[in-house]
Amino acid sequence: MAAQPVHVNEIVAAQRPRRKDAARNFDALLAAAREAFADKGAEASLEDIARRAGVGIGTLYRNFPTRRHLFESVYADEVNALCQVALDVAGQEPWQALTSWLHRFVEYTVTKRAIREALNGESEIFLACRASMYEAGGPLFVRAQEAGEARKDMDFDDLLRMVAGITTTNFVDDAQRDRVLEVALDGVRSC
Repeated sequence: MAAQPVHVNEIVAAQRPRRKDAARNFDALLAAAREAFADKGAEASLEDIARRAGVGIGTLYRNFPTRRHLFESVYADEVNALCQVALDVAGQEPWQALTSWLHRFVEYTVTKRAIREALNGESEIFLACRASMYEAGGPLFVRAQEAGEARKDMDFDDLLRMVAGITTTNFVDDAQRDRVLEVALDGVRSC
């Protein structure tokens, strides 16, 4: 019998300490690591991450025994946030909900790029994260298609690959990236 897939929200929740002070440190480390990976890529130093979080290196290692542990936790936390956005925007008009989620997806890809380089796609967490992301964002795309606002000759995977492709390009600034994304989304919109 095949093992049940692990949902990404279970990954970080299982690691998060129960004591309030320890949980605050854990959350601060995740936030600092996310920022460091976005700024410096996979080579960001663990000492810099601990400093950014306002904790000692020993606290970092107590929470994340290896660099890989930290990478996986940050990645899973980012996907959790992306899934939460899907829930938060679900009540919006179909096109607005989809584009709101895609804008957050773009932010997520910055962190994902650094982490994916470090893990070389070898992590089981990637499979859980991908499944959770598709479960969260896919229905937003289908809803936009059913409302006649998104092209029906593409699927959700096509859309994510297009948007991810845009984010791998170096831009002058975030405003330029957002303009290019809007042009691409105009091609997805059917009305």
